[in-house]
Amino acid sequence: MFILGMGFVGQFFAEELRNEGWIVSGTCTSMKKRNELQERGLDVLLFDANQPEMGTMNTLKSYTHLLVSVPPIMGIGDPMLQHGELLRSTMIDGNLQWLCYLSSTSVYGDCGGACVDEDFLASPTNEMAKLRLVAEQGWLNLAHDVGIKAHVFRLGGIYGPGRSAVDTIIKQGPLSESQKRRVAKQFTSRVHVADICQALKASIRIKLSRRIYNIVDDDPASRKEVFAYALDLVEKKWPSLVKEITSHERAEPFVQKTTLKATAIGHL
Repeated sequence: MFILGMGFVGQFFAEELRNEGWIVSGTCTSMKKRNELQERGLDVLLFDANQPEMGTMNTLKSYTHLLVSVPPIMGIGDPMLQHGELLRSTMIDGNLQWLCYLSSTSVYGDCGGACVDEDFLASPTNEMAKLRLVAEQGWLNLAHDVGIKAHVFRLGGIYGPGRSAVDTIIKQGPLSESQKRRVAKQFTSRVHVADICQALKASIRIKLSRRIYNIVDDDPASRKEVFAYALDLVEKKWPSLVKEITSHERAEPFVQKTTLKATAIGHL
């Protein structure tokens, strides 16, 4: 497995696969992060997606699976897809059999609180979400052209160890104005990083015919509700840390993973 972008999900996935006996390598953009990840036993290469080096691209040829976890860049788009011919030749000359691009449920835009699934028309409203939608199609088209099985995973709000509402409260104390505005969003679909990894492994094991999947939990809730629950947990252990959160409500789409559930969850 080669992971382009060893962020929160990439690191978690790499460690899970390594523990299962996989050979895993990945990329990051800073020497500091590379050293930190290598200290944890991960094989990591320094890599700038804007200027991909031939050495790294040649290394990619020896891998059978590729996870793309590199976000678009404002004003540019997906940095790797800007080098389409280089990517194409790397895939054609290499051993890749499976590719997955990690996207976001933000591509659905403001659906007024409606419950949406993979058949719902994506209509992103902000620039980053628009770039993600373009990147989705770019990776799917590229994989199709070279005959590689490819999927797009649209992820909900990601949480996990060290990254949750409880962690936010403990680390930052009172919420900032921008955080309060995010709390005000009425409905948000979320997903635990471990569940993302389970879905990725399921897509490798079974022959899924659909190409785009929503990876979210089945309990969409308002950020207000989530933080209220987190505050209750924190208050019981650290009463002095609790600050009241107030917000107004705003609608954001429920997102369902109905197709994935029907085809893959039974295999997780």
